[in-house]
Amino acid sequence: MKFLCDVHISFRIVRHLESLGYESFHVNEILNKWNTKDKEICIYADKNDLIVLTKDADFRNSFLIDGTPNKLVKINLGNISTNALIEAISENIEAVKLLDSKGAFMIEIDQNSATFILNS
Repeated sequence: MKFLCDVHISFRIVRHLESLGYESFHVNEILNKWNTKDKEICIYADKNDLIVLTKDADFRNSFLIDGTPNKLVKINLGNISTNALIEAISENIEAVKLLDSKGAFMIEIDQNSATFILNS
């Protein structure tokens, strides 16, 4: 699995995912860095088979309406600590791995649950 972390995701998350053995990039390392438009991020992620990790609702809408990005993890936890976010990602990483093998998907991680949507 390969991840692309959006601008509001800490670089510590990138390093955490790498420590788990996954390729991981931050949007500030590609294209126009923090100025990269959401549509450009979607195109880049789809072209490179990356899972977009974001807090931005615009990506959720784009997935549901336009089918892009192909693979999305949407965090709905508000302003939480990076440690709490690492824990939430770790709790859901096996589900991400399973869905990644099936094609296009979105996972929304909420306070006490996660919602999975496969896009065929």
